[in-house]
Amino acid sequence: MLCQEGCQKSKILMKVKIQHGNIITSHRLIKEGSLLVEGGVITQIKEGPISDYADLTLDAGGLFIAPGFIDLHIHGGGGSDFMDGTLDDFLRVAETHMRFGTTAMFPTTLTAEKEDLLHTLDIYRAAVKRNIHGARFMGMHIEGPYFSKNQPGAQDPRYIRDPDPKEYREIIEKAGDIIARWDAAPELPGAMAFGRYLSEHQILPAMAHTDAVYADVLKAVENGYLLATHFYSSMSGVTRRNAFRYAGVVESVYLLDEINVEVIADGVHLPEPFLKLIYKIKGSDRIALITDAMRAAGTDQRESILGSKKDGLPVIIEDGVAKLPDKTSFAGSVATTDRLVRTMINTGGVSLVEAVRMMSLNPARIMGIEHRKGSLAVGKDADIVFFDEQIVIKKVLIGGEVMV
Repeated sequence: MLCQEGCQKSKILMKVKIQHGNIITSHRLIKEGSLLVEGGVITQIKEGPISDYADLTLDAGGLFIAPGFIDLHIHGGGGSDFMDGTLDDFLRVAETHMRFGTTAMFPTTLTAEKEDLLHTLDIYRAAVKRNIHGARFMGMHIEGPYFSKNQPGAQDPRYIRDPDPKEYREIIEKAGDIIARWDAAPELPGAMAFGRYLSEHQILPAMAHTDAVYADVLKAVENGYLLATHFYSSMSGVTRRNAFRYAGVVESVYLLDEINVEVIADGVHLPEPFLKLIYKIKGSDRIALITDAMRAAGTDQRESILGSKKDGLPVIIEDGVAKLPDKTSFAGSVATTDRLVRTMINTGGVSLVEAVRMMSLNPARIMGIEHRKGSLAVGKDADIVFFDEQIVIKKVLIGGEVMV
């Protein structure tokens, strides 16, 4: 049965036509363009109107039409955190960030005990099946616990440890194919074997919370570590050892073209000079924007918790960011993906097309899902956002279904 205009949004429309929009593709802007969706997949994009029949026609009214935003690194939002370990919390985070343009995300853990990680993975399995109103879950992102104790950031130092083959092999075996990525400090004993094991299981290794130097990073790249987690945050820069200078992770990432970088473009974690420097050196194709959002994102909370309610760290929210109470470190952001795009344009000085690519196609490519998501192209999932010149989200479609 065909779904007529005004049907319930829980029903997938057979054909949706979008007209009178400024369509942002991966490399250009199509003014007064049209787009046709059939069965949740894009089947036609063109300048001017589309004459085909559609069950629902959406008039964009001159708004920008862009691929849905993909968040590689996200902990929470709407008052919930994935480490809370309940189905409702998973779904609340997905629904909260969907309203701001996120159509796909990789739920992210924090450093924790093995049992907590396994429980979170179990909840993820259930959440994938129940998630019909929020940003889609594309796989779990395990952040920690194999980090440098010199670069903990806001990670709980009680749980930081070296890679343990018995532990991570058990977790991966029990998880099956739901882990998409795992972060570690590459200088730790056993980190190279860990990276190889992840790669063998189609899991992306990423460098994070690390005190590595150039020689460590070279080895890491050779063993699969091709992504720098929240670039600049909790990673080494140039340092001295026995009076000699060594390039840290920051300089190494700039030198090695093949390394992609995550950027928390909230304008606080990385102010204007850093955003412009990263763009100048790495270029628009190697940058993925991330929220690194914690539970206070999408709320007006002033005090919150980083991590699970059971044993998370108390934080305060001020200056548009989460901080540890003593203000010695940021504790995740409260950003949403629309804010990242807006900041990258207004502060980072990049074009609209480039900023959208950093929030859609680049994350999709890094995670190996670019054949399905990340750009408006024939044959790809119809994950689509409408927004105005201020990057204020007006409408969201996921798989051709109108969500907002």
